[in-house]
Amino acid sequence: MKRHPRTVHLRESVVCLARLLQDTPHSAFPVIHKPDQDHHEVFVGTITRMELCKLLQSERIFESEDLKSDVYINQLSYEEISTERLSKLATTNQVINKYISDPKYEDVFINLEPYINQSATTVHNGFSLHRTYRIFRKLGLRHLTVVDKKNQVVGIITRKDLMEFNLEEMLEPSVCQPKSDTELMFLMSMPHESSHDI
Repeated sequence: MKRHPRTVHLRESVVCLARLLQDTPHSAFPVIHKPDQDHHEVFVGTITRMELCKLLQSERIFESEDLKSDVYINQLSYEEISTERLSKLATTNQVINKYISDPKYEDVFINLEPYINQSATTVHNGFSLHRTYRIFRKLGLRHLTVVDKKNQVVGIITRKDLMEFNLEEMLEPSVCQPKSDTELMFLMSMPHESSHDI
């Protein structure tokens, strides 16, 4: 796995998101949240690069540092945010550069809670490589967040990471054995802290 992956907070600054998209080619990011001052930051879901780009193009959902907008009034619809590709890459780059260079966006935030995938699959950092590969294969995943016993993000695994080690050849015989849906759900069930305190 890649350790110390780039993460975003549940309520993140527009400038940080713009810099993240400018500096990294990643297709998705783990989202973390600190429920209270005495708590550590825990994994609460994932958000894709395409979704972040769509959000940054919609200033109506932006919030000031001290004033939170009514997210349910300003929230983008599923149709507005769901996309496989951006129609105008040049426009997206212009928007990103504007947020980074214009000081007025330094104290502007986006509440990502309505847009993240809160049911994103995770594995524990002690999970077996064989079972991780099976989850990737059966669910058709592109990335998988790795968490510790406290549900803190410690890494991320991509399909490319698994393919680089010729795992398909090493694990294929056992992977091809039929497995029940019940067993697959058992493999993915990991004890971790609940994120329902958000």
